[in-house]
Amino acid sequence: MKIGDYLKAINSTKNPLMDSEDEFIERDYVPFVVNRCLSFFPDTILQTNEMNIRCHSDKKMQFDFLCKTIRKSNRYSPWLKETLPEDIDTIKEYFNFNNRKSKEALEVLSDEQIQLIKNKLSKGGKA
Repeated sequence: MKIGDYLKAINSTKNPLMDSEDEFIERDYVPFVVNRCLSFFPDTILQTNEMNIRCHSDKKMQFDFLCKTIRKSNRYSPWLKETLPEDIDTIKEYFNFNNRKSKEALEVLSDEQIQLIKNKLSKGGKA
């Protein structure tokens, strides 16, 4: 199952997915991700916080708690993604760094040094 199926069951359909005999339904449930998706809304933040406090609880118990305590509503939140600086790909390629190290390198490099690196990486050809 997809994470969206669990969120739909919690938010709108109230379908008891975990009552199924299918063992994969409970195995595929990721409480952290579900709690993160639901934590963007003011009316669900308290329930998700309770589940974060009780993260050791059984997955079925967490799902049932959210299904029973959250009112029906259409909730959608885009997954927040980190925005990377403009020249990070250049730094990653030149120094063979990961994202974290490339960000650190961008903080200490000047604009002239970044331009020099871009010129060295230029492969030529038609623009």
